Amino acid sequence: MRKFPSILKTASSMLALAGSMALLPAPGLVLAEDASSVVDQGKAVAFDRKKGNCLACHQIAGGDLPGNIAPPLVAMKARFPDKSRLRAQIWDATKINSNSIMPPFGRQQILSESEINKIVEFIYTL
Repeated sequence: MRKFPSILKTASSMLALAGSMALLPAPGLVLAEDASSVVDQGKAVAFDRKKGNCLACHQIAGGDLPGNIAPPLVAMKARFPDKSRLRAQIWDATKINSNSIMPPFGRQQILSESEINKIVEFIYTL
């Protein structure tokens, strides 16, 4: 009978631990507020004339002085249903089209992996 109270303590400790873990976001999930900040950060990098400079070639909603030598970035989810293909396009467009004039942002380390990921999140909202 002496072991019974210790089992209750262990069980209640495990319940408390499980309950507090349920309050944490699951690994790999992005909270809505974090997602919007990632999109905003991606937009900032894409519009930055010293970084992504996407506006030099593409027309993007909300961008000033857009270029017109590349397709407008609209309906991106329809054009790239697989987000990883969009990322691959930004990382190195010459793998899909060797005549592409789009800079290979990842291969030539023009942008960091994190910056490319943020741009992908932004562009996927267009």
